[in-house]
Amino acid sequence: MGEPIRFILNGEPREVDGVLPTTTVLNWLRRDARLTGTKEGCAEGDCGACTVLVAEPDGAAGLRRRTVNACIQFLPSLHGRAIETVEHLGRDGLHPIQNAMVERHASQCGFCTPGFVMQLYGGWLNDGLADRPSVKDAIAGNLCRCTGYGPIVDAGLDLAATPKPDTRVADAALAERLTALRGPGTFRYEAAGGTWLSPDTVDDLADLYAAHPDARLVAGATDVGLWVTKQHRDLPLIIDVSRVAELRLIEAAGGRFFVGAGVTHAEVAVRLAELHPDLGELMRRFAGAQIRAAGTVGGNIANGSPIGDLPPALIALGARLHLRRGDEARDLALEDFFLAYGRQDRAPGEFVAAVEVPLLPETARFAAYKISKRLESDISAVMAAFRLDMDGDVVRAARLAFGGMAATPKRAKAAEAALLGRPFDAAAVDAAATALAEDFQPLTDMRASAGYRLSVAQNLLRRFQLELASDVRTRVLEVA
Repeated sequence: MGEPIRFILNGEPREVDGVLPTTTVLNWLRRDARLTGTKEGCAEGDCGACTVLVAEPDGAAGLRRRTVNACIQFLPSLHGRAIETVEHLGRDGLHPIQNAMVERHASQCGFCTPGFVMQLYGGWLNDGLADRPSVKDAIAGNLCRCTGYGPIVDAGLDLAATPKPDTRVADAALAERLTALRGPGTFRYEAAGGTWLSPDTVDDLADLYAAHPDARLVAGATDVGLWVTKQHRDLPLIIDVSRVAELRLIEAAGGRFFVGAGVTHAEVAVRLAELHPDLGELMRRFAGAQIRAAGTVGGNIANGSPIGDLPPALIALGARLHLRRGDEARDLALEDFFLAYGRQDRAPGEFVAAVEVPLLPETARFAAYKISKRLESDISAVMAAFRLDMDGDVVRAARLAFGGMAATPKRAKAAEAALLGRPFDAAAVDAAATALAEDFQPLTDMRASAGYRLSVAQNLLRRFQLELASDVRTRVLEVA
C-alpha cells in the first residue's frame, strides 16, 4: 500500500492522495489548490510563467532552496519538501520584489509577472542577484511578450539592494518538519493506476530498478515532464532518484573529480567553471536557471540526446561513466555509451551512477563553443568541445567532440588523426577541417542546414587555432 504525498504549501502542511502520479505541480496548484497566480505559458519549461520556489533539507546547510518550473514537475516530487507560490509573498502586503515591480512599471498584461517575481525572489534568497549581468542571467529562463526587460532587471537590482532577513532559526525548524514529513526508507505513492517510488539510498535504487527494469527513472523530469505535457504518454511506474544521497555527491581524488548522476547542472557548474572558463560559460547558457536547478548530470547523459550540451564537453575532457545494475558496477569511456540514436550501452535495470572527469594538465589546451540561434535558454545547433595535449607546439593527443552533428554525441576521429604529430597551425587545421566531412554527414532540420553545421564545425576548429596562436584567454561564445 502507498502513502499520501506530504508536503508544506505556503507554510501549511498538505496531504494529497488519489491523483495520478504524473499530475504536474502546476495543474494541481491551479485546479485543486485553486492557486491561480502560477501560470501556464508553454508547459515545457521554457517561459518561466509557472516558476515556484521549492525547499528541502540540506544537512548542515539547513535548507536548499531552488526555483523550478511547476509545469514539468510531477506532484509526488514534492513529498517531504516545501513549496512557495506567488500568493505566499503577498500574504502580509507587498514583498519588496512585488513592490519593485510596481515601482519600476515592470508589468503590462501581467501574465508572466508571477514567474518573474518568484524567480527574482529565489535569486535574492540564494544571493544570486549581485549586479545587472547576474540579474539578467537569473531571469534568462523567463519570457515576457509585451514589455522590454529593462524595468524587470531594474526591479531585480532594487531587490538585490534590499537586506535579507535572518531566517536561520526558521530554516532549521522547517528542515526538521520536512524531514519528519518525508520519513525513512523508500516513499511509495500509488493512485489511478500509477506508482511512484522514491528511494533514499543507492542500494535501494539498485534493488528497485533491477526488480522493475521497465520503470522510468526521473530526477528533475526536465525532459520526461514533456512526455506527459506534450506527448500525453502514460508512465505507469516511475522511480524518482532525486533523493538518493550517494548520487548527489561531488568528490575529488587522484587528479579527477566524480560527479554523482543526481547532481544538478546548477551544482556542477561551479566545479566545471573551476576546471576551465569555457565550461563555466557553457553552463551559464545551459537552458534557464529553473532547468539548471532541476535537471541533472546523469539525466543529461542517460537521455542520449544528440544535441545535449554536456556530453560533448565531457567526452572532450576524457570522462568515464560509472554504471550500476543490482550489485554489479562497471565503467566505460563516455563516448562508448552512445551507440545510436535513442540507444545507449545500458542493460535493463542498469543506471548511470556517476561520471568521472579528469582534471586538465598544464600541457592541455581546451575550448568549448555553443552555437545557437538565441543566446539564452536555447538548444544548440552545433556544440563543439576540443582538447589538445601538446608537446611544445606539436599535438600529441587530440579529442574533438561534437553535438548536433550526428545521431549521437561523437568524436571526430578522422579530424583528430589529421592533427596528430603536427604543429597546431593553419595547415594542420585545414587538414582537420577537410577530414570533418569524413566524420560527419549532419542533418538539416529546423535549427540549421547540413551545410551550415559542417561549415560551422570547420570554422570552430579554425577559431580555436587562431585563439591559441594569438594567446586569447577569454572567449565569448557566439550566437549563430
